[in-house]
Amino acid sequence: MRYALDLTGQDRPKLGLVATAVGDDTDVLAKMYGAFQRFDAEVSHLTVFPMPNVEDPRAWILEQDVIYVTGGSVANLAALWRTHGLGEAFAEAWRAGVVLSGQSAGALCWHVGGNTDSFGPELRPWAEGLALLPYSCGVHYNSEPQRRPVLHESIAGGALPEGYAADEGVALHYVGTEFVQAVTVDPAGYAYHVQPDGTGGVKELRIEPRLLTS
Repeated sequence: MRYALDLTGQDRPKLGLVATAVGDDTDVLAKMYGAFQRFDAEVSHLTVFPMPNVEDPRAWILEQDVIYVTGGSVANLAALWRTHGLGEAFAEAWRAGVVLSGQSAGALCWHVGGNTDSFGPELRPWAEGLALLPYSCGVHYNSEPQRRPVLHESIAGGALPEGYAADEGVALHYVGTEFVQAVTVDPAGYAYHVQPDGTGGVKELRIEPRLLTS
């Protein structure tokens, strides 16, 4: 999060928390407020249950320097964002230079899609993301055994486009639609570029991330 805040170039950036993927759970939001107190940031949040907590969600989104989206159900997140017109607002913010970030569902949502357990314990391809980034995204790559083979199968079969994946503790950094680097808080973590190999399979390139120090 410090890395994301530093990208803004602001001394005291505005950090917007979005927990749609966990149903705007108040405990999750409270924990995030507690965790982010150590950063010199102006923290606020956006909820949609039972109604938006701000008068103009689009204006709130555009006022932020960084948006952080939690994990949870990416399929439910996408449906609610469509209902409230938030996808268009996030796209506008991205074009304006707001740093969009997140973890798990909060990473998948900015891409074309990835694999999700939103529909049950068995992963399935999901390609209804905002597609600001024209790639698939692989999350929990080294911690959930299904993730790598299902992503490979999805890309090889055309259900998902080529994409990038990350081990736990590793973040993917894009500028515009260009992948520029991976960063990590885990010295053992890696990122990966996964592409069709033209013969019905995939080729996976391991990417050495830059280690962030405390």
